[in-house]
This record gives sequence, structure tokens and C-alpha cells, in this order.
Amino acid sequence: MARIRRLVLDVLKPHSPNLVDLATQLADLEGVAGVDISLKEMDQKVENVKITCEGDNISLEEIERVIIQNGASIHSMDKVSAGTDLIEEVMTQQD
Repeated sequence: MARIRRLVLDVLKPHSPNLVDLATQLADLEGVAGVDISLKEMDQKVENVKITCEGDNISLEEIERVIIQNGASIHSMDKVSAGTDLIEEVMTQQD
């Protein structure tokens, strides 16, 4: 089975834990080489963030476990890259 190399998620999370704590928890998972979290929107109780994880063998189940343990929920899976190489999206005339 091909390995997941990049995962982009739209996540709704409470203010705590902060972005640094959540990012380091995700980055500590086996198979994850790096994590980027961008704040998209904030209100009084929650934050909407985009989480990008890259690595050699990302476990979606482990990523979900950490997110849920921190009181957050995944709204959507916006991008997945799998296989031996990372393929970047290419613009076409239709875009």
C-alpha cells in the first residue's frame, strides 16, 4: 500500500492548546517530518486552522487521534499526497 506523504486538513479547535503545542504534538508522531498550522479564522471560543503534515509515512489514524484528544474536529481533508514522490499541483488553462 502506498504511504501518505502529505496531508492537508481543515480543523476547528478550541483556543487551548495553542498552535505551537498542537504542532509539536503532531510533529512528534512517527512518520511525520514536519507540520505547518495556519490560523484561518478566530472567534471567541474556537479557531479554524489549516494543518499540513508532511513525512515519509503519515498515519491518518494517529493524526486524527491527536486532533480529537485536543478537543478539535476535522472539518475536511483538503489534500492528500501519497506514493514514493511528492507531486506538486500544476496549473492548467482550465484553472
